Amino acid sequence: MKLLRNPEVYRVLLLELLLTAAAFTGAWQLSPLFAWLLLLVCVLFIGIHLVSTLLRYRRIAALSAELDAILHNDCIDVVHKNAEGELAILQCELHKMTVRLREQQMRLQEEKHFLADSLADVSHQLRTPLTAVHLIVTRLSKEDLQPQLRVKLLRDLRVLLSRLDWLITALLKISKLDAGVVEFHAETQSLSTLLAHAAEPIQVPLELRDIRLEMQTAGECTCDMAWTCEAIGNILKNCMEHTPSGGRITVDAQENSLYVEIIITDTGTGISAEDLPHIFERFYKGKDSDDSSYGIGLALARMIITAQDGTIKAENAPECGAKFTIRFYKTVI
Repeated sequence: MKLLRNPEVYRVLLLELLLTAAAFTGAWQLSPLFAWLLLLVCVLFIGIHLVSTLLRYRRIAALSAELDAILHNDCIDVVHKNAEGELAILQCELHKMTVRLREQQMRLQEEKHFLADSLADVSHQLRTPLTAVHLIVTRLSKEDLQPQLRVKLLRDLRVLLSRLDWLITALLKISKLDAGVVEFHAETQSLSTLLAHAAEPIQVPLELRDIRLEMQTAGECTCDMAWTCEAIGNILKNCMEHTPSGGRITVDAQENSLYVEIIITDTGTGISAEDLPHIFERFYKGKDSDDSSYGIGLALARMIITAQDGTIKAENAPECGAKFTIRFYKTVI
């Protein structure tokens, strides 16, 4: 009876009955025996049609129940069976849809956990210098503070605020790269110009630490000048922080028909085996990192380089120190 509630099935069944009655009436005039035989055949075909329609409706009802489970429950899985026909095609497409929904759900969960971890890391990174700033401001508010100590506290406060400014700026750059809103403007520059701009911010700290910076360049590089200088500068800064006084940082940049390669090595302590797999992870600080390190410089460098279809690899140099290899592959050879 539920089947007959469908107007399409009801109309088709009514048409079949009318045609059967007309055929039976016409055949009766020719031969009563032939008329009864024709009626039996028509009823048999009508029965087969109703049974096949009922089976199809049951399969559709089963698919509807599975879709209802997808919409109202956590289970998103449609049983996929090897079969032919329109319903089999529909079931196959539903199976593909559930697989995509599952993958999307897993990505959303991963992004949710990543966002929660990132917020926790950011809050931790900001809390430490802000606590120090609060303590310094509290001490500066004392009226009986000695002038020499006041000058020292003001100098420390300036350093902390500078670190906070750098951290917030780096976090904003990372968030832009994560969101995919950064537009890289490729331009061709000589490698000597690119590396000179990248090393400019650390020239004074290098002199104060008595660290030599040696560069050997040949060729040109097509990349976003500002962002690439940011990435290379972060790598140079990391090498400077792990190179002792009197050490050396070497940059060897060459261009060939396949790629532009920039190799940066230092004469520091190198990268420990336990830190090497995590060196480019965000907010990761190695055991030899100082308190001024936030663990985002190398992560930002990798994001900038890979966003321009480049690669970066960190390893220990054969003699001593760390070695970073950057490659920008050419799309047209």
